[in-house]
Amino acid sequence: MRPIIISLTVLAMCFYGCKGSAKHDHSHETATEHAAHAHDSHDHNHAGHDHEHECHDHSHEGHDHENEAVAGGHSDEIIFTKAQAARTEFEVREVQPATFHQVIKTTGQVLPAPGDESVIVATNNGVISYANNALAAGSAVKRGQTLFHIASKNLGEGDYYARVNANYEKAKAEYERAQKLIEDKIISQKEYEAIRLNYQNAQIAYDAVSGKQSAQGVGITSPLNGYIKNITVKDGEYVTAGQTIATVSQNKRLTLRADVSEKYYPALNQIHTANFKTPYDNRVYALMELSGKLLSAGKSAENNSFFVPVTFEFDNQGAVVPGSFVEIFLISSPLENVISIPVSALTNEMGYFYVYKQLDEEGYQKQEVKIGANNGKEVQILSGLQPGERVVTKGAYQVKMASASAAIPGHTHEH
Repeated sequence: MRPIIISLTVLAMCFYGCKGSAKHDHSHETATEHAAHAHDSHDHNHAGHDHEHECHDHSHEGHDHENEAVAGGHSDEIIFTKAQAARTEFEVREVQPATFHQVIKTTGQVLPAPGDESVIVATNNGVISYANNALAAGSAVKRGQTLFHIASKNLGEGDYYARVNANYEKAKAEYERAQKLIEDKIISQKEYEAIRLNYQNAQIAYDAVSGKQSAQGVGITSPLNGYIKNITVKDGEYVTAGQTIATVSQNKRLTLRADVSEKYYPALNQIHTANFKTPYDNRVYALMELSGKLLSAGKSAENNSFFVPVTFEFDNQGAVVPGSFVEIFLISSPLENVISIPVSALTNEMGYFYVYKQLDEEGYQKQEVKIGANNGKEVQILSGLQPGERVVTKGAYQVKMASASAAIPGHTHEH
């Protein structure tokens, strides 16, 4: 064991001695070797310096490439893909100057056209009942259809139909007797005429209820085809002869009355048509598409009013509710070479209006515009768009939402 320990000690001392000798030899290099080594190091530093220049040039090259990308694209471009457009109602239109019209914006009301509705009244005193439990405002009715019954059988004044029938039979018999008496000149011509008049009145009353009597009472029918506009009595209510029961409207032609401020009076003679917007479906209707025509432009304001009435008439296609109050855009004198776009192309942000221009098939750009006259469907563009530019007219809101995530600076789509 002891020889092994001695051997290991000797080996360790030899290894330490060799390391020290190598270090000593390195520290005693000749001047020539040191100079050569220093020269080699200097060449290496120059090579490294050249490499740095090469890297620097490469950086400039990358910077130029970035500038080229910005120059070839749009830093504020919004990407809205064809797939996104296919999932919504989307449309792009090229803007070109065309004829637009001055617009007077006001409010008014849709009213039934004269002769287009009829009032139903009670023919006699009695208790009214609905012929159909489903009868209500808006119900479709036909001419001659029984809508109500008026019963008077159990009232103190007696059954109306029985009284009318008895009176008619009596007047008829007296008239037939008078015809024979006048031939023999037993009665005067004056007496004969009085008897004949009494018979005619009795016959009119009888014909009004003839064939309408039933167990429920005298039937009240619709005078025309149309819709129940309103019902003014309740089922089981007592009514008197001549009392209004309901109103039936054909709704074929309607009247649009616009209340125009007096300050626009000089421009009233230039108004020829109008658009109006309903509050219940937010839809804009054009009178030109509804066979509309101007009836009159008031020459004076109504009593206790600062507004001048302007009245139109148009066809009702079933969607406009008579009596509703609407927003009206009166179309007046023409303006030439005006850029206009659909109202649906505009987006509003804090009172500023924007549109989205198409740059390429899937690239769009947000553009602020200043607007002028608005006719409800189209709006005049005062600045922000040039002829030939393409604008999103349907789906602008979807592009606006896409801008939050799809705006890529320096996008390299080719244009």
